[in-house]
Amino acid sequence: MPELWAGTDAGKTEHHCTAIDADGKTLLSRRVPNNEAELLQLMADVLKAADGAPVTWAVDLNAGGAALWIALLIDNGQKLLYIPGRTVHHASAAYRGSGKTDAKDAFVIADTARMRRDLQPLQATGEIAVDLKILTARRMDLAADRTRAINRLRAQMLEYFPALERAFDYSVSKAALVLLTGYQTPAALRRIGRARLATWLKNHGVRMTTTAKTTADAAVAAAEAQFTPVLGERTAAKMVHTLAREVMTFDQQIAELEALIEERFREHPDAEVITSMPGIGATLGAEFIAATGGDMTAFGSPDRLAGVAGLAPVPRDSGKISGNLKRPRRYSRRLLRMFYISAQVATMHCPESKQYYQRKRNEGKSHKQAVLALARRRLNVLWALIRDHRTFEPAVARACALTI
Repeated sequence: MPELWAGTDAGKTEHHCTAIDADGKTLLSRRVPNNEAELLQLMADVLKAADGAPVTWAVDLNAGGAALWIALLIDNGQKLLYIPGRTVHHASAAYRGSGKTDAKDAFVIADTARMRRDLQPLQATGEIAVDLKILTARRMDLAADRTRAINRLRAQMLEYFPALERAFDYSVSKAALVLLTGYQTPAALRRIGRARLATWLKNHGVRMTTTAKTTADAAVAAAEAQFTPVLGERTAAKMVHTLAREVMTFDQQIAELEALIEERFREHPDAEVITSMPGIGATLGAEFIAATGGDMTAFGSPDRLAGVAGLAPVPRDSGKISGNLKRPRRYSRRLLRMFYISAQVATMHCPESKQYYQRKRNEGKSHKQAVLALARRRLNVLWALIRDHRTFEPAVARACALTI
């Protein structure tokens, strides 16, 4: 019996699986609920149809609704490939019929796995990497919610008290947020005055006397610039009070989550190696582990990792146009963000990175291009350090960049 390929179009409540042979003939096509018993029975039926021959499984999701199915296949020692949904969408246009069904998508997934030899198998991810993926995703959600709350806060203040809205950067000033939990209108700020407001701020968590005084001076100065009340001021002030408390709650939740992330990240065997790179702390290091799974062997080479991170441009030549390099359409934005931010930080705190960045700037590259070039070089160094399990040293970094 020849080898079989089984493609799964994964869904939230149900999956559709299609198994084909070496000639592309459908041997099994079935919709199954996303439950363990039914999925195990599907696996047994496909293996029975293979009659001892190897089976290659493929799926169009690598998380979410397909998580249980992936875990069952990996736990049972099955070879599993991941084919992104975008790839399936483009490939399906080459098959007969213009309609879209789960059965057709499952067949396309199986047939793509049968024909292509460049697909990377899905491997079991370590528990630390899974935990960090969950924790960092939650942190990103909280950070996005915090940004939305700050934007709404500023928009609300702009409608009735524009002088106070532009007096502070509410994304970084804790004292300004504390101020808004007690005083939100020009009249209230004028009544309390500078001295009493500074004392009130100190009593409500603004520890530094200079910060409390500076905040009080700026707030009362804004109040003295506006004496005309705006319609809806009272209700808007209540909303500002609520939004300021929300932002402070988000700050506390993010701080607690970052402590959990750092604690879990430090348990990873490569944590010391990763954070030895200038510009990478516990938070960015956790993002790296969450995005890569912490196992560099899954990528095979730094070039492959660079492609996944969007740091390896691909040619887009056509006709007489050549040398046109663009970022690949599909890449990990989280991984690119991690390398880009760490490279930016390194240009300020690492002499070698600063020197390399300046060299690229002298070659005529823009700031963004120079940072991306530095990020690509640092990826090579980080790959070599993890491979050899050694920490960053300037001389070691130069050797790594030259040998990869």
